[in-house]
Amino acid sequence: MVTLMQIIPVDFALEGHRILCVTAPIGELSLSEVQLAQQDEVATFVTEKRRIEHLSGRLLLDQALTEWGVDTSLLEVRRNQHRAPSVAYLPGTWLRRELPSISIGHSNGWAFVALIDAGWTIGIDGEPCSMKISSGVFDMMATGDELLHLQNHPDQALRYWTSKEAVQKAARLGMHLNPRKIRIPIENNEANISIGKSIFQLRNISFNGYNISVAISRGEGYDSIPEDELLRQTRMAMNETPDWGVGCKTTRNAS
Repeated sequence: MVTLMQIIPVDFALEGHRILCVTAPIGELSLSEVQLAQQDEVATFVTEKRRIEHLSGRLLLDQALTEWGVDTSLLEVRRNQHRAPSVAYLPGTWLRRELPSISIGHSNGWAFVALIDAGWTIGIDGEPCSMKISSGVFDMMATGDELLHLQNHPDQALRYWTSKEAVQKAARLGMHLNPRKIRIPIENNEANISIGKSIFQLRNISFNGYNISVAISRGEGYDSIPEDELLRQTRMAMNETPDWGVGCKTTRNAS
């Protein structure tokens, strides 16, 4: 099993809001050991490496949510149209509370998970500090002055790589957000990045031999289904009508 969960010290100094970033080594797992993994999704993986990475990431997510104080036996993982994940209550679950937004990643034998309070989105990406980014992909990552800077400072390519992927995840768009449209003041470990109407706060740290990038933004990190709206309306009806009931209602008059 994935064990030895380590908390990554990422500080955004957001008063009143909570963030948790963790990492753990990837290990051999069976599907039965990971309740937040879906058999249909795991069956689509072509390689054993991808299967192990996925299961390890989902188990680490389970552990992080437990640390957060959430009963994971009631949860499932959903994905939006861009494959961005979110946690949600299983269909038919009456219990509802705000759940954190999530991000999952893995690289070179380690899994990464990040959680943040509802109302925010988060993205995490990590790569070994020793990893070299080929100059052949620089023009896929950047353009204009940023590309020139990258070509003149190839030693900073890894931070560009993880930073842009963290922002893509926080935007919940993945590669549907062109990395060349994410312009990063890479000289700083901390930065605020404006994309459209959104502001992304970015942090880079070195931890456990990895460069880890974490990005956050205000936004919705939950993927709803029609049942969610039905339950919301039901709760509203119950709150507005104290004698509201479900099913057969009988009245017995005293004789």
